[in-house]
Amino acid sequence: MLKLDFHPAGRHFLQIPGPSPVPDRILRAMSYPTIDHRGPEFGALGLQVLAGIKKIFKTEQPVVIYPASGTGAWEAALTNTLSAGDHVLMVETGHFATLWKKMAEALGLQPEFLGLPGIEGWRRGVQPEAIEQRLRQDSGHQIKAVCVVHNETSTGVTSDIAAVRRAIDAAGHPALLLVDTISGLASADYRHDEWGVDVTVSGSQKGLMLPPGISFNAVSKKALEASKHSRLPKAFWGWTEIIEMNASGYWPYTPNTNLLYGLSEALDMILGEGLDNVFARHQRLAAACRAAVNAWGLQIQCADPAVYSPVLTGVMTPAGFDADAIRKTIYENFNMSLGTGLGKMKGRMFRIGHLGEANELTLMATLAGCEMGLQQAGVKLAGSGVAAAMQQLMAQQHEQQLRKIA
Repeated sequence: MLKLDFHPAGRHFLQIPGPSPVPDRILRAMSYPTIDHRGPEFGALGLQVLAGIKKIFKTEQPVVIYPASGTGAWEAALTNTLSAGDHVLMVETGHFATLWKKMAEALGLQPEFLGLPGIEGWRRGVQPEAIEQRLRQDSGHQIKAVCVVHNETSTGVTSDIAAVRRAIDAAGHPALLLVDTISGLASADYRHDEWGVDVTVSGSQKGLMLPPGISFNAVSKKALEASKHSRLPKAFWGWTEIIEMNASGYWPYTPNTNLLYGLSEALDMILGEGLDNVFARHQRLAAACRAAVNAWGLQIQCADPAVYSPVLTGVMTPAGFDADAIRKTIYENFNMSLGTGLGKMKGRMFRIGHLGEANELTLMATLAGCEMGLQQAGVKLAGSGVAAAMQQLMAQQHEQQLRKIA
């Protein structure tokens, strides 16, 4: 057995944009004894988590839970709604949008990739007007679905999904709207029903604060109707049998019982804090993180302030500095992991995660580690990001106190 000798004092700071740190409450819940997945106790657990997760997606429609990663839920969204050869409009916003497109190709679909040239599309959100224009050109309605990523984990950009729905409607097009919010769910505002999404894809290891291993499809009535006519192969991923058995709290296969225990605890934590409060906390931490990056004199990967992500902040390193070498310095000296640049941004940026159970002191420690690591790597900083973030957080706290008095 491989012996690992890296055992520094204190907890490791896992500040990647997912998997996020798993709270002790959830770890304890996952340690409960495994129960019979056909017994009455499990049925009660199943009904409880199925009802709770609808509140997170903000939907009254079914949410299908898979014992799989988010990649599995990507495949489920496509195979349940589409047929081989179908034309799909996908939007290039980063590495994960690109991977979803590759999956569509592997499944025999015909994806068309819409986006800005070069790395520009990786620094901005979805362009709804471009989607509307392309759909207006499709007078024969050959495009069967529009697929977009809500919160692009590789770049720190959160796209306006409601605007995408308005664009589809303005074009008078019947295409389904499929959305990946794997890193956005339970961290950034998301409204499956209100925004008219047909299939929403998500996973357990980001805002839900669980280990990887659970993924989701929130499904509209239109998507369920489309599934009756889709011809892509599906057995394990098929919605129909799962939804039928979910009515009594069970699944047609062996579910991941202990992760469902953890999901139940995560739902209690999130709904206990209140979704709006969770979103506001993420926005506060994100604003303080960006204040630090600006004070350092470094560029934020997202070039449009209107779509800054509350989940993570991408930091572009100056010319001549390898972002991965800086990450290595921080890891080896301060026991902290930061997200690597992916795809087109490999070596050009690192990502700071501020999601899940994060709070003000979590962020401050993270920024201190980044600042020390940047200095050790020889990056000349314009000023102290730690001090700037402190000022931002204190100003926010002062505003909150004034609102309470008023």
